[in-house]
Amino acid sequence: MMRRVFLTIISALVAFCTEMEFSAADDCRACVQLNSFSFDKVIPKFKAAVVKFDVAFPYGEKHEEFSKVAMSSRDSIDLLVAEVGVKDFGNKDNSELAQRYGVSKDDYPVVLLFIQGKTEPYKFVAETDADFTADNIKRFVKKKSGVYLGLPGCVEKLDRLAEEFRTSSEKDRQEILNKAKVFEDTLPEEHRPAAKVYVKTMERIMERGDVFVQTEHTRIEGLLKGKLSSDKKRTMEERRNILQSFTHRDEL
Repeated sequence: MMRRVFLTIISALVAFCTEMEFSAADDCRACVQLNSFSFDKVIPKFKAAVVKFDVAFPYGEKHEEFSKVAMSSRDSIDLLVAEVGVKDFGNKDNSELAQRYGVSKDDYPVVLLFIQGKTEPYKFVAETDADFTADNIKRFVKKKSGVYLGLPGCVEKLDRLAEEFRTSSEKDRQEILNKAKVFEDTLPEEHRPAAKVYVKTMERIMERGDVFVQTEHTRIEGLLKGKLSSDKKRTMEERRNILQSFTHRDEL
């Protein structure tokens, strides 16, 4: 009788662990699973690689948010989204890889961004657990690497114009502004509010100089730290995303 109970418990535990493993893998279908043998062969092939170091079979809200990054960027040829599962038992798979980059199990999950040609990765830092979101990770990747990732509220062609505007002379900026206005008129109604933000930002920069980008970013960050309705918060976050397209890498 005791043996039967014991085997039943073991079977249940095995089934639970198997379910957790498949669930974790299923949650991040677009993630590439890396280990100590494949890591150095794969990472250098990409312009940027964002890698989550975590427990062997991750789950929970942070894992789900990282999975969203993988799914939303799965068509990008410049960005690799990957996971390294680290075991602190048995053969301790990938533990040496975690140690190489100073990753401690007490800090899991740890997200590192590797840039082609750079030896040291950037670490994604979320001030609170609530800040560990797909949008914030994507914003971090875009800011540090320059790889294009469509953020909420952004329009790719206008992002390209914003980047061109940023590096152009005053004369050329007027032409780019005119292009943005013409393009705005061709957009569906739901994208026009975003287009107006691009146009207005270009106009303000031409009036006040490039310093406007930093002062506006500071203003928006201040508003986001206050009490806002969910709609107002989303609007401010989208404006911040658009503003990032007008900045040099690491400027904000």
